[in-house]
Amino acid sequence: MPPLMLALYQPDIPQNAGTMLRACACLGVEAAIIGPAGFPVTDSAFRRAGMDYLDLVTIQRHASFDAFEAWRATRAAEGAPRRLVLLSTRASTPYTDCVFQPGDILLAGRESAGVPDAVFAAADMTLRIPMAPPARSLNVAVAAAMVMGEALRQLGT
Repeated sequence: MPPLMLALYQPDIPQNAGTMLRACACLGVEAAIIGPAGFPVTDSAFRRAGMDYLDLVTIQRHASFDAFEAWRATRAAEGAPRRLVLLSTRASTPYTDCVFQPGDILLAGRESAGVPDAVFAAADMTLRIPMAPPARSLNVAVAAAMVMGEALRQLGT
């Protein structure tokens, strides 16, 4: 099992999804797409952003968040639990205060809307990236790369 997984919750901008998957390929991080996506995953913009790197990343596909949670429950029952770490502007804990663990799943929400309350509540931990006021949020691909980098640094990979 790679040290981390990046899960994309109902991605709605193909270029951002492709960029995040390319980052996963380059950093040795697994990926998951939790549907429904706001675009076909075969869309040309999605492939253009991910380039040929998409062939280098393992991508789990889940039709819904419920299906993703069922997959996580099965993994836990098999003795391989995976903590769900949500990146959210609504979180109170800075990502730099997190002690990342091997197998963590970093969850990035939709660029347009984040995640619904039920998904927020399902996370084992929620993290934010501190920003200078009056900034509200970073591009989701930038935020995911920052947190993946810190997690991999901590894990020594």
